[in-house]
Amino acid sequence: MSVPWSVTAAAWPSGQVPADPGGPWVPQAAGPGGSDCLVANDWICGAYLRTRSHELLDATVQHIGITVASVVLGLLIAFPLALLARRRRAVAGAVLGLTTVLYTIPSLAMFALLTPVFGVSVAVVVTGLVLYSLTILVRNILTGLDAVPAEVREAARGMGYGPVRMLFGVELPLALPALVAGIRIATVSTVAMTTIGSVVGFGGLGNLIASGLEGFFKAEVLTASVLCVLLAVAADLLLMTVQRLLTPWTRPRAGARPGGRRAPATKAVA
Repeated sequence: MSVPWSVTAAAWPSGQVPADPGGPWVPQAAGPGGSDCLVANDWICGAYLRTRSHELLDATVQHIGITVASVVLGLLIAFPLALLARRRRAVAGAVLGLTTVLYTIPSLAMFALLTPVFGVSVAVVVTGLVLYSLTILVRNILTGLDAVPAEVREAARGMGYGPVRMLFGVELPLALPALVAGIRIATVSTVAMTTIGSVVGFGGLGNLIASGLEGFFKAEVLTASVLCVLLAVAADLLLMTVQRLLTPWTRPRAGARPGGRRAPATKAVA
């Protein structure tokens, strides 16, 4: 029978180790200092944060690393795929269809299919998350590029812009809102799906959630879950700030009315 959680001196600061660590958890009397939240197996436990801070930090760092690697690799693959689909419309259906099919594969099945190729490693999780991100990133890149007005392209050609210069100097800046929106969605979903990597031992905070559920360690489950939510919110806010900095023309100007007209100036009275 598995031990509900690691029975160590750090986890039991009052020294109240169960008589039978392998048996069911039984609340014990608290020490002289008052009730111990670890002994009581409370959902909110400050002692857990103090005694497992390094474990929480390592899991958080792994979670962030897997998320960043997956989104960056997904963007590097999605960008040329979107350009290919845009240039050759006959290929667009195949690209969009393939990425959609990949997104419909259940995560557990995806990791199981990738394990014979990469073994039990972090590459299984990163590769699966990259494949999932493609359908979001490819579609958003295409949407952003297609939204560039035709007259803007014609004006750029008239000014001597070639295809590469037009892409990076005209089309991509105008497509940034849709592109960053896709990155935000892909990042938040990747933060959530990284937890499923716990099935192969590389799930970041998902490893703590899984071990906590197995031993019904309430503080571990709640703390890891809250940290996962905070990571998703922080990533979304960070990307939203980056989007606002990169696209200042999308922000309403001071003094402008909702309809786009500026408010009339008030005449000074002597």
